[in-house]
Amino acid sequence: MTEHETTHDRDGAQVSTGTTVEPGETAEAAIPELVIISGMSGAGRSTAAKCLEDLGWFVVDNLPPALIPTMVELGARSQGNVARIAVVVDVRGRQFFDALRESLADLDSKGVTRRIVFLESSDDALVRRFESVRRPHPLQGDGRITDGIAAERDLLRELRGDADLVIDTSSLNVHELRAKMDAQFAGDEEPELRATVMSFGYKYGLPVDADLVVDCRFIPNPHWVPELRPFTGLNEEVSGYVFSQPGAKEFLDRYTELLQLIATGYRREGKRYVTIAVGCTGGKHRSVAMSEKLAARLASEGVETVVVHRDMGRE
Repeated sequence: MTEHETTHDRDGAQVSTGTTVEPGETAEAAIPELVIISGMSGAGRSTAAKCLEDLGWFVVDNLPPALIPTMVELGARSQGNVARIAVVVDVRGRQFFDALRESLADLDSKGVTRRIVFLESSDDALVRRFESVRRPHPLQGDGRITDGIAAERDLLRELRGDADLVIDTSSLNVHELRAKMDAQFAGDEEPELRATVMSFGYKYGLPVDADLVVDCRFIPNPHWVPELRPFTGLNEEVSGYVFSQPGAKEFLDRYTELLQLIATGYRREGKRYVTIAVGCTGGKHRSVAMSEKLAARLASEGVETVVVHRDMGRE
């Protein structure tokens, strides 16, 4: 499979994803911001971590606390590519909790900005959640779920006391927890929606990861125009031909309006990524031209957009 990828900025212009450093030029090391996520099993640690990941944080699950300073140091060497790190610490790494305080003291001495987020929940809520997924509590052993919960509370009591933010998820659903995390870590700006616009050919099959699929086969096919056949939808003449056809511009305008409505709902529901598949017969002409225009429109509306042409290079 051949893929061609471009990105668009908020004004719709194509931009490169690379960064150029001139010879002899060095990037200043920046100490990453750090968040440590912990709390009760079943209280929503994974959801909290995923939320930070969607906000652009580099997330590491189940990292031994003794390695946290090393992770921060590696982030500082990334030339700004890893500016915010979130680490999930839980009972799977309980043998390392003795090293956590030493690691935190080390980070404080280096001026690292760090916060501890602790996810809490009532015993009743935790029991219901474990029973609903039919999984044992990590610490219950041969006992009951409540035994495991009690053991975990005792183990995490000191860490909970050191937490900068405690979130009780007893009565929260997934969307409400994400909203609380967004309120704490998204800043004043609304978290961005990131879109992948993928052109494809129906004769090669639908993209399995598409959230939305739209069909451009109602537009006359440039394949049957001899002087256009060798080119792709990235060619200006092919694109001009596609958008000179009846209904093409109207389709772009109205589908963009529909996507704006959907994007607002996605943000409200905590969905941060969407894949929009645009298809034609072979994935070479119509879908490519439409995908490029659609991506530019979305970018002009503040949606971070990547374009992937899945089948453009196929014969």
